Amino acid sequence: MTIWQKFINFILPPRCALCGHIMNVDKGLCDSCLQNIEFLKPPICYHCGHPLGEATHNVNGHLLCGNCLKTKRRPFRFVRSAFAYDELSKKMILDFKFYDRTDLANLLAKMLYVAGEDIFKSGIDVIIPVPLHYTRLIKRKYNQSSLLAKELGKLIGVKVDNFSLHKNRRTKPQTECSGSARLNNLKGAFTVKHPDKIKGKRILLIDDVLTTGSTLKECCVALKRAGAKSVDGLTVSRVLR
Repeated sequence: MTIWQKFINFILPPRCALCGHIMNVDKGLCDSCLQNIEFLKPPICYHCGHPLGEATHNVNGHLLCGNCLKTKRRPFRFVRSAFAYDELSKKMILDFKFYDRTDLANLLAKMLYVAGEDIFKSGIDVIIPVPLHYTRLIKRKYNQSSLLAKELGKLIGVKVDNFSLHKNRRTKPQTECSGSARLNNLKGAFTVKHPDKIKGKRILLIDDVLTTGSTLKECCVALKRAGAKSVDGLTVSRVLR
């Protein structure tokens, strides 16, 4: 740590992003919060990344959940998430997404870096954040997924494309929909403006929260239609059901 950094930490000591506890070293989260966050570790489903319980099936050496075992056509190659979306992690996600805590992008990207290890090993060509409709972007002032993609791109040395995938109509927030309404709400909402930049590429989609997967799936459909070779999904958190 430089003298200048020590001085800054003395005047404005680093605080835990979750509980606000003052820390000696700025590492994002204090030891207590790090221990209490439910990071999603193996065993997880080889395809969708959902934590595995008793309903586990070994297929060609890969552990699969019941849903992926029954699904023959999967839109994604892999889906991974860093930690569970619960009452503890919820505050950090909401602060980042709605309350201008853009400083959290670097910390959350480091978590994505760990969670997406097997995706990176399988190979990706470009990172694409889930886009916002322009009206929501104006209101929010930034796209949280784009900030995550930018920081992750620096960590793994892969370019970020913020312009090829486009949200062409305004939709209700997914939190206001349930069940099949989530799929209908997003049906046809995403298009690819520059298919020449997508064709034959291995795409990594980035978002903050995976709930039912409807948003990622609709983005994936648009990218596959544009000729993407494969699409993977990587989110910071995931609602476990």
